[in-house]
Amino acid sequence: MPIVRILITGPSGAVGDALARALTLADGHELRGLAREPARVRDGLALELVRGDVLSGAGLEQALAEVEVAYYLIHSMEPAASGGFAERDRLAAARFAQAAASAGVRRIVYLGGLLPGDGGVSAHLESRGEVERILLDAVPDSVALRASLVIGARSRSFRTLVRLIERLPLVPLPGWGRNRTQPIDERDAVAYLAAAAHAPGAGGRAFDIAGPELLSYGEMIERVGRLMLLERPQAGTWSGLGGIASAFASRVSGEPRELLEPLMGSLTRDLIADDAPARAAFGVRLHGFDAAVEHALRDWEATEPLGAR
Repeated sequence: MPIVRILITGPSGAVGDALARALTLADGHELRGLAREPARVRDGLALELVRGDVLSGAGLEQALAEVEVAYYLIHSMEPAASGGFAERDRLAAARFAQAAASAGVRRIVYLGGLLPGDGGVSAHLESRGEVERILLDAVPDSVALRASLVIGARSRSFRTLVRLIERLPLVPLPGWGRNRTQPIDERDAVAYLAAAAHAPGAGGRAFDIAGPELLSYGEMIERVGRLMLLERPQAGTWSGLGGIASAFASRVSGEPRELLEPLMGSLTRDLIADDAPARAAFGVRLHGFDAAVEHALRDWEATEPLGAR
């Protein structure tokens, strides 16, 4: 595989950090990172850091100079002074796409969200789809990957799930607790991202990526609890109380409500992947759910104790 110059946006995030480490170890690419706050990027990453912001456009020209492949791994579901996350994501994607096209970037690789098969798309997933279209329209050889819950020690969704199980003797299960999805090991999501930089015939396409098991959220809670050596009864509640549910989950987990509310709003339908095209195109070997959770918990405990373990 040829060595190329690659830009990773969001290198301080869970996936961006893991991807940078994987690309450095596996391929020796020349890596550059675009970060609003470079000081938040963890030590040990072999990449040139550029301070910048896709929403304002600051630093984009410098970050994209001579880049062949750019990873777009950012979102706007955080507390902000003004504007909703969908508007911020739209503006950021459009600004980044225009800058990438002007810089001659060959391929953008985007990690978005898995879409429901019945077309009932939440505001969060609709925004993810809009970002996908903006990026692929601007740089036609780009690749979009769509994932559901990513299981990793720094994944915000997974951390919320673990904190609820750890801190609540009775886990409230919303009405969507019976809905099903296919969570993916962070290692497998990163392997898909790394392969998407060069995969022939993948350009201009969107692929579902997923783990091998189809599970309801209630089943995930039960299995994560068992792996944490906990028995956590579940109680059906919160039906139709999305705002209250996200506020409660935020209070217990410590994650921002601005992040959790859109995410929880996306769980009201099954999110089932059609990942056969991705497996054929990228050849990624998948970890099972329990192996993914155990790996994530070990990584978590390496830097921070878990009270339940």
